Amino acid sequence: MGFAKQILCFLRIYRLCGGLHTQRKKFLTQDFTGFGLPAKLLQAIARLGFAKPTPIQAQTLPLALSGRDILGSAQTGTGKTAAFGIPIIVGLMDNPGSMALVLTPTRELASQVLKAMMEMVPVPGIRGALLIGGETMPRQLRQLDMRPRIIVGTPGRINDHLERRSLRLDSVRYLVLDETDRMLDMGFGVQIERIMKHVPDDRQTMMFSATIPDDIAKLSGKYLRNAERVAVGSTTSPLAKIQQELIHTDDAGKFPHLLDQLTQRQGSVLVFVKTKYGTEKLAKKLVKEGHAADAIHGDLQQNRRTRVIDAFRDQKYRVLVATDIAARGLDIPHIEHVINYDLPQCPEDYIHRIGRTARAGAEGAAINLLTPADAEKWRAIHKLIHGVPAKLPEGYGVAAKGKGKKSRGKKPQGRPSQDKAPQGQVQHGKAPQGKAAQGDAGSGGFDPLKRPSPDRRNKPFGGGGKHVAGARPGGHGARPGHAGKKQGRGRG
Repeated sequence: MGFAKQILCFLRIYRLCGGLHTQRKKFLTQDFTGFGLPAKLLQAIARLGFAKPTPIQAQTLPLALSGRDILGSAQTGTGKTAAFGIPIIVGLMDNPGSMALVLTPTRELASQVLKAMMEMVPVPGIRGALLIGGETMPRQLRQLDMRPRIIVGTPGRINDHLERRSLRLDSVRYLVLDETDRMLDMGFGVQIERIMKHVPDDRQTMMFSATIPDDIAKLSGKYLRNAERVAVGSTTSPLAKIQQELIHTDDAGKFPHLLDQLTQRQGSVLVFVKTKYGTEKLAKKLVKEGHAADAIHGDLQQNRRTRVIDAFRDQKYRVLVATDIAARGLDIPHIEHVINYDLPQCPEDYIHRIGRTARAGAEGAAINLLTPADAEKWRAIHKLIHGVPAKLPEGYGVAAKGKGKKSRGKKPQGRPSQDKAPQGQVQHGKAPQGKAAQGDAGSGGFDPLKRPSPDRRNKPFGGGGKHVAGARPGGHGARPGHAGKKQGRGRG
């Protein structure tokens, strides 16, 4: 081939590639009319204010509508529910005898998913059922008597119904595992495996997770067939639009620092503590200081949890104090600040905590109150995000490790060490993008469904007594009210 022909061939290939790139760019920015959706569904989507698909929707919809299995990774607040909900609704409209099952890790997320999906349903006859712990069985049995075609629930309660034979999954043609990593972390692996035995093999499966470590990838190989991989943005580091701050303090200084932050900042605040009892105690202290606050944790009755979350969503009070499990799945766009009053036991939970802010492209802040006893936790969190442990002042955390041990030596002479981190020091900065440490799934018989649950290894203390009271919706000086009877932690 002559040189001129080679140049001509190259130009043709370049133009072809450019055309493909242009088509792809056009596809990613088109509106929902380009997906071939039914007219009634397009009208329902328009009524909800959906003008242009988000990146996860633009990538997932054409694949899911063609019947492909999906392994998707995206941060929360990116539009995942519509990404899998729209194809499911199309399938249910085309196949009248079919059903859909969506599994989520928490009650709140399940409730939000079902509500969002039912708002998109454009035709009568497609009913939904919410099967979660904390709600009475008779109420759920009445929902099942209505022959719902969309079932959303937590693995524990779904298994309860399967054991009672009040639920059959023979007609499930669409299966979604949402926030799969959290379901495994919460110890739902065995329940998921049991559910899979009741679902037909001839189905479409979509699995979504904020991160895709080795164990999630191996799980997808077990339940997905020729899955298409969809990834949007960073799947291992916190959202780039979150401003992270570190405040060095001690146990006695944590509450004063919290009050300072609440005074200095505006907007809704989500405060994380490590125990159920701690949420109630801290919320009461904040109410006494004049802040409108309330608390949620795993032992609250479901109707009480729903009222607290709805009031916070409606901005009837400003501060919500929560445990990790209780706050998972919260999708409240106006949360501007996340304060880690206690650092999480599991480093991965840090990413999920701060992901409650900066929703849907907004900016947010994460403030961490760090005591010497938290040094190892912070190093692990920093390593997960940036790949290397955090650099803390020399000797920071050593005193905490040796706390409670009596020294048999002589009392040291001279001046005290000057290496201690200054109290109240604030460090600012956005988290740079980086690779997080992956799971340690090895070869040879490793089953991600049976991996230990960090939440169970570090089970929080469940204090007794009455539930907190939260602030009465309104402004400052709200009086606390009682939360109702105490209920043991359910299976989902």
